[in-house]
Amino acid sequence: MEPIRVSCFTDILCVWAYIAQVRLDELEHHFPQEVVLEHHFVPIFGNPRERLEARWKDRGGLGAYSEHVRGVAAKYPHVTVHPDVWVGCVPHSSLSAHLFLCALRHCERAGVSCTADGSPAFESMIWALRRAFFAELADISDRSVQFTIAERLGIPAGPIEQAIASGEAFAEMGRDLELVRDQSVTVSPTLIFNEGRQRLNGNVGYRVIEANIRELLHTPPGELSWC
Repeated sequence: MEPIRVSCFTDILCVWAYIAQVRLDELEHHFPQEVVLEHHFVPIFGNPRERLEARWKDRGGLGAYSEHVRGVAAKYPHVTVHPDVWVGCVPHSSLSAHLFLCALRHCERAGVSCTADGSPAFESMIWALRRAFFAELADISDRSVQFTIAERLGIPAGPIEQAIASGEAFAEMGRDLELVRDQSVTVSPTLIFNEGRQRLNGNVGYRVIEANIRELLHTPPGELSWC
């Protein structure tokens, strides 16, 4: 049986995606052969300062948004959020980090070793960037910060720099943007599976994700349960 392919669309600066990361890790842990996660990026925070200042103008601006993010995160003890999140550091754009990650994804797909020991680093880098911003208040839109984090993980800069310089990383990101458009993705995180027939948007609990996966695993193709 072919594994179930789950397309996961997130923005690296989205707190809900930060919170949901542990659920995706759990999914891969429980279904190592049955599920393949395919990460894609949606630019919800492509221009975060302007977006947030406009949306939160009448509610207290970035300070109020910071309080909102901290309040959300406080309900989930598995994540850490800096007390000055979104006020002490406001990254210029998530697109810069997405491009870096697309370069890394391209390198892994091309069979280029991206860590000192040759192990995959793409998903580790996603988590490292998210945690660097939310917990450490690092400006992850800054390319030098991205390379510093990659160095901590043992990821060499050369292949990533080459993928960006050659335009290959931009092509990777362009494919993600086409998928975002074709699948009408507007929420981070969004999980799409069963060839686009099933979709879970936003802060969805692990048991709901698991139930959808189990339904697909135990129901023959074309005979989805009515219940």
